[in-house]
Amino acid sequence: MPDLRRSGSLTLLYLMRAADALASTTATYAIPLLVLITTGSTALTGIAFLLEWTPRLAAFTFAGALADRFGAARAFRITNFARAILVALAAALLTALPSAGAATTTVVLVFGAVSGLLAEVSFVAVETLAAEAGRRLDVEVHRLQAAQTGIDQGAVLVGPLLGGLLLLAGPSVLLAVVALLAMTAAAATQDDSVPEEGHRAPSSLVTGWRTLRRTPALAWLIGGLAASNLASGVLQAAAPITVIHRFHYSTADVGAVWSAAAVASLLTVIAARRAIDRWSVWPIGAVSAAVSTAACLGVALAPGFPAYTAAVAVLMAAEGALTVVLRTLRARLIPPTAFGSTLAVTIILVLLPLPVAGALVAAVPATGLPHLLLACALLQGLVLAACFAGLRRHRTACEAPPPQVLAAHRTDAVQPADAS
Repeated sequence: MPDLRRSGSLTLLYLMRAADALASTTATYAIPLLVLITTGSTALTGIAFLLEWTPRLAAFTFAGALADRFGAARAFRITNFARAILVALAAALLTALPSAGAATTTVVLVFGAVSGLLAEVSFVAVETLAAEAGRRLDVEVHRLQAAQTGIDQGAVLVGPLLGGLLLLAGPSVLLAVVALLAMTAAAATQDDSVPEEGHRAPSSLVTGWRTLRRTPALAWLIGGLAASNLASGVLQAAAPITVIHRFHYSTADVGAVWSAAAVASLLTVIAARRAIDRWSVWPIGAVSAAVSTAACLGVALAPGFPAYTAAVAVLMAAEGALTVVLRTLRARLIPPTAFGSTLAVTIILVLLPLPVAGALVAAVPATGLPHLLLACALLQGLVLAACFAGLRRHRTACEAPPPQVLAAHRTDAVQPADAS
């Protein structure tokens, strides 16, 4: 019976994660395409990316506190219900408005901004639920996080391609599918099927910041991944412009690039779980950082579409392994009572470069984008080298906690769930 209960809880958690992630990635990659199609402006495409990511950062100022104070399951369910309503409203407006024009562009930009905010609230909530499930169900941290990352990468695999294909049928069809996915995620969430920790501790960004400062290993890793995200953010924001205007391919090919990259990333996530089993977290993170930097240079210097696609795939594969490393360390090092708030702080720092990337793409002419990406790749290499040199001094903290520590955490986590 305990094994069946654990299997059922994990299955429900994975279903919630999959529906939520697919809704988020489909919208994320379709919004810049939709702006480019309706306006033909590369500058507005960069602005759309900027407007989509800036509210995401704002969401983390309260998302962690919501999960800590009121329960991650409740926050996840309400957020996805709200997103489904928002998407349905946007679809109705786009159906009534002309296919192009200022009003249509405004609706798309506003939808992207609010949808991005809700996506990050739900992400913090489901990450908190995953950490709780790992402690409560006696699952090894890096294996659970690899499974969660695999789901996210699977969504990245399907989302861009799905978004590109649905846009061929029309924006309203795209939004209807996103709304259905959000409703599925919300409907699958039940407080009694994914128990909470039972605490309602005071929580804020200050709490999370203090926890991060007391965790040097996590702080070093966050710094390196922030630099890496600047490079990948420029790549994501510039991808529609690069593929359509530089290489003269279609919007469906933009989705195909990211789907190919997601396949490579998904395979790397599976391999990373086994590699961490054998060699631990630190060396896997260091190797992934080196490969990521080299691949970013390859993207900037790619002479044609096939080379560009291959370099993007290698880059996203390396970042998939880095994501497993980050989530494993977060789950190991952040205390349960401050998990949501500390998670929010780490995500803010990691995502902060993304709106900057959108602003850079909007400011740089299309012909200058390869040079911009090259500069970002060089910066990424320098910062990641410093990051893992510093992280090496804290390798002990990066390893799995001793068995007696794990047992204590699991006992603390099980008691409130049983009591409820």
